[in-house]
Amino acid sequence: MAAKTQDYTKVMKDMMGAFPVDMNGMQDAFKTQATLSDKMSKVALDAADKSTEISTKWTKETLAKVADMTAVKEDPADYTKALTDFASAQAEMAAETMAAFAEVAKNVQMNTVELMLAAGKDISEDASEAVKKATAEVTAAAKKATAVAK
Repeated sequence: MAAKTQDYTKVMKDMMGAFPVDMNGMQDAFKTQATLSDKMSKVALDAADKSTEISTKWTKETLAKVADMTAVKEDPADYTKALTDFASAQAEMAAETMAAFAEVAKNVQMNTVELMLAAGKDISEDASEAVKKATAEVTAAAKKATAVAK
């Protein structure tokens, strides 16, 4: 009686063919990452735009106050008053400007946390789906490979 030799090359080929690579999962992950990057870029660009507006406003107001301070005065005591007024206005503008910058930073932080939580939820759901699908495919492939090997 002749022993029948199992063709392991065919078994391995069949087994590897039973483990398909799902590129949809990779595409979905890429799309999720690209969407997150797009939203994060918009948050950063919006913050940069607002910060530029704040800086420009502060600069214009400072230049206007400098023009008032350096204008010719009739009485020498008026120069002292102009300098005092300028210093007082600068202190007030600095406080307002810092508060405006703080508001921009707070909004960036809140938007970033919100985006990261949403992205984490999406990624978690995608990963859970991918694991369930992969488990089902691996189980089916293992059963098929076992049946072929017998």
